[in-house]
Amino acid sequence: MKTLKTISPVDGREYCTRPLADAAKIEAALAAAQKAKEGWRRTPLAERVAILGRMVDAVVAGKDAIAEELTWQMGRPVSQTPGEVRGFEERARHMLAIAPEALGDVAPAAKPGFTRFIRRDPLGLVFVVAPWNYPFLTSVNAVIPALAAGNVVILKHSHQTPLVAERYEAAAKAAGLPAGVFQILHTDHADAARIVGDGRVDFVCFTGSVEGGKAIQRAIGERFIGAGLELGGKDPAYVRADANLAHAVENLVDGAFFNSGQSCCGIERIYVHESLYSKFVDGFVELTKTYKLGNPTDKATNLGPMVRAGAADFVRGQIAEAVKQGARSLIDPRHFPADKAGTPYLAPHVLVDVDHKMRVMTEESFGPVIGIMKVSSDDEAVALMNDSAYGLTAALWTMDAAAAEKLGARIETGTVFMNRCDYLDPGLAWTGVKDTGRGATLSALGYEQLTRPKSFHLRTTL
Repeated sequence: MKTLKTISPVDGREYCTRPLADAAKIEAALAAAQKAKEGWRRTPLAERVAILGRMVDAVVAGKDAIAEELTWQMGRPVSQTPGEVRGFEERARHMLAIAPEALGDVAPAAKPGFTRFIRRDPLGLVFVVAPWNYPFLTSVNAVIPALAAGNVVILKHSHQTPLVAERYEAAAKAAGLPAGVFQILHTDHADAARIVGDGRVDFVCFTGSVEGGKAIQRAIGERFIGAGLELGGKDPAYVRADANLAHAVENLVDGAFFNSGQSCCGIERIYVHESLYSKFVDGFVELTKTYKLGNPTDKATNLGPMVRAGAADFVRGQIAEAVKQGARSLIDPRHFPADKAGTPYLAPHVLVDVDHKMRVMTEESFGPVIGIMKVSSDDEAVALMNDSAYGLTAALWTMDAAAAEKLGARIETGTVFMNRCDYLDPGLAWTGVKDTGRGATLSALGYEQLTRPKSFHLRTTL
């Protein structure tokens, strides 16, 4: 029997082991979903929302144990992991609250003698493939609205965070979801691809790498089903001449290094107007030096290990290559004694004298490194921000909201922030452009890809 083994980045030990689903278990799950599909679809929306509210309650009730489990599974400090369940609850509650309106019938202008409306029908079976870096926050974007819309769901979580899937499963059972409506499967990549290609799957929600997104596309092949794909980013920030310097420094350090930089919407490159550049860099470096890299189970730690040594080595390689090409690193790793080559523990790095010939400014790093460039104008900043294969978020730091709106209209991105970053507002669509993927989650628009329109055109007068 094949198994998954979760190796904790905290200390390198085997944290948990789970058997992978064999062909018989996968077939049973698909069959159970098919059997449950019609009954759940016909369950009144108010009843579905009530059951899912209890499911959210059950997850939140386990928040303390969940926070500890997350630290051991993926290395985020215990001082920060409680925020995962808080964010999960915020998004879930919002999507349930707006469900009646978002899923309601759409009626065009009245036409004498006719009743006309558009109904939003569920798709059927939604297969959710979720990552480890924000394991509840990424999965909730799909799981709760898919179920609320009347779909049945099978969740496959990352091998790094299998206990998250099991928390969902236990919560669904406690809430009283009917059998087959929500299920989890621990599978390898090959079996996941076979599930994606199965004719009983009606939609796929995937969060992960660009290569993973391409694999999803290949797996659905010639089938006419959709896939929501969030594939990462190389998110930029621009600090204009009129920015509040202290606010920009504080929030951008956090935006770059929270979760050890392992966020698809974290800040990975910063462009600063020349009038503020020196002061911004000095402030950024000084604040970065106050961080404590170490064992994430220590409440004083605010920078934990990366998910695995290989991920840290990738970032180390980007940094070394950039320095060889002329960049300067302003952080001495010796300031962070826990930083050790060949381990997941990597000091935060601040690079200057960088340009877009360097991979660290164009290739997703997904780690605690930031490149900072000086710019002389808004136009130069926008050109550099758009010089990327990705487009998830972009953050503007300015006191001029009108300027931010004008600049935002020119930036190729899914979300424009002003004076904040690295946050998902559940009332707004979460989406991206270019290699960041396609589709939208959250907000009322998040329900659109999980339903199909069905028009009713009824002649009432003969």
